[in-house]
Amino acid sequence: MLPLFYRVAARPLAPLAVVYLKWRRKRGKEDPRRYLERQGVTGTARPQAPLLWIHAASVGEATAMLALIERLLQAGPMLEILVTTGTVTSAHLLESRLPARARHQFVPVDLPGWIARFLDHWRPDMALWVESELWPNLILATHARGIPMALVNARLSASSYARWQKWRGLIRPVLRAFSLCLAQDEEQARRFRQLGAREVGVVGDLKAAAAALPVDRRQLDELRRLVNARPLWLAASTHAGEEEIAALAHRRVSASHLGLLTIIVPRHPTRGDAIEAMLAARGLRVARRSRGEAITDETDVYLADTIGELGLFYSLSGIAFIGGSLVAKGGHNPFEAARLDCAVLYGPDTRNCAGMAAELAAAGAAETVSDADGLARAVSALLGDPHLRSERAAAARRVAEAGSGILDTVLIRLAPWLDRLARVEDTATPPLLLRA
Repeated sequence: MLPLFYRVAARPLAPLAVVYLKWRRKRGKEDPRRYLERQGVTGTARPQAPLLWIHAASVGEATAMLALIERLLQAGPMLEILVTTGTVTSAHLLESRLPARARHQFVPVDLPGWIARFLDHWRPDMALWVESELWPNLILATHARGIPMALVNARLSASSYARWQKWRGLIRPVLRAFSLCLAQDEEQARRFRQLGAREVGVVGDLKAAAAALPVDRRQLDELRRLVNARPLWLAASTHAGEEEIAALAHRRVSASHLGLLTIIVPRHPTRGDAIEAMLAARGLRVARRSRGEAITDETDVYLADTIGELGLFYSLSGIAFIGGSLVAKGGHNPFEAARLDCAVLYGPDTRNCAGMAAELAAAGAAETVSDADGLARAVSALLGDPHLRSERAAAARRVAEAGSGILDTVLIRLAPWLDRLARVEDTATPPLLLRA
């Protein structure tokens, strides 16, 4: 009864949702060219081939899927993939990183009419949902059409788990719509079983199997020329509050490492103006990449407020603090830095990547810092001891490379459904033409 009540209650909300989307568009949170995709409207034709739909909430989840997407397309030469996300940042990132035969759309808002429009157009043959963004109407409408679904890299935070326990009548049918749930660890598997998921397996975190971030070698050589021999470090994927901490750490470290350059790559580049104003108010000289401003000898902070270049700055820096971990955001993927020869630092909140953080800590490949003083001490120690930095970076790379087997395990568990897609490929043209 609760799913039905939820669906009926959502139907009259479309006018309010339109107003909300316009409000988000004015604030840069919706793409002005493509915001109608949030209403299930698209100008992109459905490919005349078997279509696998992958839904990932935002940048981290979408990035985790890229290696899996590559493997799926290699295994199915006729397969096409649709990736949906809900954020502008993830859309821009995927524009440059999705391979041929894969395309991106914004996920429709969880309203029945908009969902029906989306499913009528795309008619996916299978769906993979990533991590924990569980939209009840969208999931149940997909299930009602007989489209097989699997939940991969499944994870629920403690707070989300507690919330869903109060709404068991809604979450149970939602989770039971998935034929398979592949959790990141045993604790996550227990949570999904408790909430009603059917077949639950533990395979590890797919983010540990992701390929190294792309690096533009020409840009890297140019940045190395500009930096020359200056000491530098990187604060990556930072959130509000962490740039202030990085600024304080810069002041402390620069006292003993003259000419220090701090690079900040914010998680959301649209915050660039606010970050620049904060840094300038603290007397720091800032160059912004989004404006094409070059690093000079006078630059204290290089603000890399662009999308899709994080691999470039990991490769340049060699010392990386991973953001989202000194504020209550759960931390971001530390293996991205580890794969590109960085000594890794992060704050105490790593709940989004707890397994990876624990592996790095156990190998002596990373260090936890709790505030600006701790961050400054750790950065200063690594700058002052190149051998320590190299040892940490090498250990981190070994840990990250060991995670590649997770991808094989996921593909094996998905094999029964992927085999059905392969059989659709063998006879793709007639049935798909009949559908049109």
